[in-house]
Amino acid sequence: MSLTPTSLLALSLLLLLVLPSTATSSLHNLLQSQGLPGGLFPNTVKSYNLDPTGRLEVHLDSSCMAKFENRVYFDNTVRANLSFGVLNGLEGLIQEELFLWLPVKGISVIDPSSGLILFDIGVAHKQLSLSLFEVPPLCNPQGASVKEDVVMSNVFVAQR
Repeated sequence: MSLTPTSLLALSLLLLLVLPSTATSSLHNLLQSQGLPGGLFPNTVKSYNLDPTGRLEVHLDSSCMAKFENRVYFDNTVRANLSFGVLNGLEGLIQEELFLWLPVKGISVIDPSSGLILFDIGVAHKQLSLSLFEVPPLCNPQGASVKEDVVMSNVFVAQR
């Protein structure tokens, strides 16, 4: 069976629509190879870099808001130290907890058989189901209002 140029073009376009972006899918694979769920970062990953020391830098199309169990806000660049099962020293990711926006400092999967992932939000550790992170979440661009909420909640927390 031979394909005509028109059918080859149609097949190519179909594959582009069906397949996830290369950056998102390769980051998904990297995270899984390091014992983390592949859907920790949103579907808007433009590129990423992992240096030899394990410093991961993920670039998104723009800052955006997604939802796992609660709302999370991703800056357009998120940085972390990646080691097996752990993202430490996270920068650029905040999570809404009880009407406050708190920075996520770390994410870890200690025991994959437990089905849980641990988010370190500074004042507490929050356990979530690993199943929430199987697929990259849809991420919607957000305005400066989230940044203002974060600044105000951090001022409030600092005064306590």
